[in-house]
Amino acid sequence: MTTADRRAALALLTLALLVLAAGYGLRDPWPADEPRFVLVAKQMVDSGDYLFPHRGAELYPDKPPIYFWLLSLAYGLVGSWRGSFLLPSLLSALGTLALVYDLGRRLWSPRAGFWAATAVLVSLQFVYQAKRAQIDPTLVFMTTFAFYGLCRHVLQGPHWRWYLAACFAAGLGVVTKGVGFLPLLALLPFALMARRGWQGLAPVPAGSGLRWWAGGLAFLAAIALWLGPVLAVGLTSGNPEHEEYLRNILFKQTAQRYADPWHHHEPFWYFGQVVLLFWAPFSLALPWLLRPWREAWRARDAKVWLPLAWFGLVIVFFSLSAGKRDMYILPALPALALAAAPFLDDISRRRGFRLLVLAFTALLSLVLAAGGLMALFGDPSFEAKLVAERGLGQEARWLWWMLVGVGGSGLLAVLVAAAAKLRGALAACAWLLAALWCGYGFVVHPLLDDENSARKVMQAARDLAGPGTTIGLVDWKEQNLLQAVGPVAEFGFRADPLVQLARARAWLAQAPGERVLMLQSSKDLACVDTAAGSQRVGTANRRVWWLVDERALAGCEAPTAP
Repeated sequence: MTTADRRAALALLTLALLVLAAGYGLRDPWPADEPRFVLVAKQMVDSGDYLFPHRGAELYPDKPPIYFWLLSLAYGLVGSWRGSFLLPSLLSALGTLALVYDLGRRLWSPRAGFWAATAVLVSLQFVYQAKRAQIDPTLVFMTTFAFYGLCRHVLQGPHWRWYLAACFAAGLGVVTKGVGFLPLLALLPFALMARRGWQGLAPVPAGSGLRWWAGGLAFLAAIALWLGPVLAVGLTSGNPEHEEYLRNILFKQTAQRYADPWHHHEPFWYFGQVVLLFWAPFSLALPWLLRPWREAWRARDAKVWLPLAWFGLVIVFFSLSAGKRDMYILPALPALALAAAPFLDDISRRRGFRLLVLAFTALLSLVLAAGGLMALFGDPSFEAKLVAERGLGQEARWLWWMLVGVGGSGLLAVLVAAAAKLRGALAACAWLLAALWCGYGFVVHPLLDDENSARKVMQAARDLAGPGTTIGLVDWKEQNLLQAVGPVAEFGFRADPLVQLARARAWLAQAPGERVLMLQSSKDLACVDTAAGSQRVGTANRRVWWLVDERALAGCEAPTAP
């Protein structure tokens, strides 16, 4: 690598760290998934039970445990949930970029590696997910590491250690999220390419069949690190909850979730629009990539078409299931970026591409600036709904001014690029995206944290209830239990709200002077009279919360069992 290449890599890493870490530590976990995952990890730390995750008193079988272990480890290193819950996502995103850069550098050149990592970093979905405490950024790192190891073996090898590491990483990916095995599908196009004599494949020595099968053992060994102990305990404990946990996580949350999903139904072509919209502005280069990809096909170039084939397999795999969510295909983004890497430098100089990027930058800047200006000076109803739902006051003006500032600076960058005959088009786009993500982190995170998390409402509940009163949570959300202050009780999470209420009333009757219930206004609990024996706590996550005693429950059916 030349000095210029090192400087470019360092600049990219610095920019990535700024964008991904902007707002780190300025908020608590936000719904939908973050409070649930952090609560599960917190209960692991508090109880010492790392095999069977819990959400409150109930087992949580929806996800394998590796991500919860990483959250627990991050907490152990930092000592604060607020300061640690985003750490696995941040490190996973940076690790993904480093792997993409290094593989692009090894396959083609440091310049191609730079463009591959840049393509991933500028994709809107990648940064958005990396700034959240979701399993997906960690999964993307696992699958990228596995694909990296396979490519080191089949494109640059043979490197059997990298092959075994790739298979082991795929196994860890399964224990992170069930689809972690996906990188191993790349062996299918590799086998076809090897049979047909494609260019760029590493020579595989004869008689290496046992070594290939050793990869399967490495894959299973990684899964066995978790599955072995959990099966040993779950099948011998005699606890029916453990048996139900095993049935749920091994069958319902894997095969059944894929073959017969019960939510998020989308049409077959759904992921096409995800690539075009959520992977922008990288996706803007796709029209210019079709020709070099076609030429690479004719030349039987495996270095281009192995990543591209695996990308296609991932898209097809998820498209065949009726249940689809936009983040499902995120593990395929690095592969698409690598398939584009050797051509992006040339495409970046094309006038048509620069014009399209500048139009994208101008449009996004205009939307942001216009939205902020309308909220500040336009019809008050434009922002009134958001302000009312989020419980914001005058501080909302910081949000609108942030939008104006980001959008305005983007428009200014567009004008400068246009005056320079499009030479600064890509820089203008990079400026806008960096400003947008920094504004999201440094303004939106602290501004919306009181409403999006339950920290403020749970502190208010404690202040109203008093230090010695136990608060019973009914129809609660994970953030309520996660951020509870002082003694609390709960009556099941999955149970019907009326069943929870029946249990809570029996609990309340045992010590009415020392206990109080906290619940939300909802159709399920319409029988609760908040005009009698109630105190309004406040709003969080667009829900109104109340403290109530037995007087507010007079209109509800009396409980039949504790």
